[in-house]
Amino acid sequence: MASAIILRSVTKTYTRAGESLRVLDELDLQMQGGTFYALMGPSGSGKTTLLNLVGGLDTADAGEVIVGDTDLGTLDGSQLAAWRARNVGFVFQGFNLLPVLTARENVELPLLLAPLSKAERRAQAERALELVGLSDRMDHKPRELSGGQEQRVAIARAIASDPEVLLADEPTGDLDRTTAGTVLDLLQRLNRELKKTILMVTHDPQAATYADQVIHLDKGKLGRIDDNRAAAKRS
Repeated sequence: MASAIILRSVTKTYTRAGESLRVLDELDLQMQGGTFYALMGPSGSGKTTLLNLVGGLDTADAGEVIVGDTDLGTLDGSQLAAWRARNVGFVFQGFNLLPVLTARENVELPLLLAPLSKAERRAQAERALELVGLSDRMDHKPRELSGGQEQRVAIARAIASDPEVLLADEPTGDLDRTTAGTVLDLLQRLNRELKKTILMVTHDPQAATYADQVIHLDKGKLGRIDDNRAAAKRS
């Protein structure tokens, strides 16, 4: 069963230059498991903060963040790290690949935290690279890959441990339109075929059309939610 994501009265405040900035303001939001969501809004609206809270990279000042059957607010730092390793894959705008490692070795990195043998880690990394269409690039280093191929390696790394949730922060921001389409097609396929719950931050309206639903944030509060599936049925 794919993980649902629930935020109840979530507030997050940062202090900058002695001033408090409320980034999320008693936010209530419920996302269905197995659904592809795009998260949009102006700069400073709280998109990346929300992503970090759902992924357990940050903690809320107040309210509840629940992913699947886990209330993240009940976990300490080491428990959160273990939970992330099992349940969440991260994809960022910058590919964050280590240049001295091959594609396979980069994908294997998060698996070092799992109780797997070297052979098992290699097999899982190779399966992930096969899923993203890079079986023939496993032994290539990042400098030998195109930008789109690097992002697909990053996605393979995110799915290598078979997490239920994928969190993507501007995953096509550094890619041209054609290459971005290839990456978005891949995310859409991972959602539809493997039932991954995907939450993708994007500024690009075209990228948002690949999602099932588009969530709009404004000044830390929930705006409208557009249902792309409903629009597709009407057209």
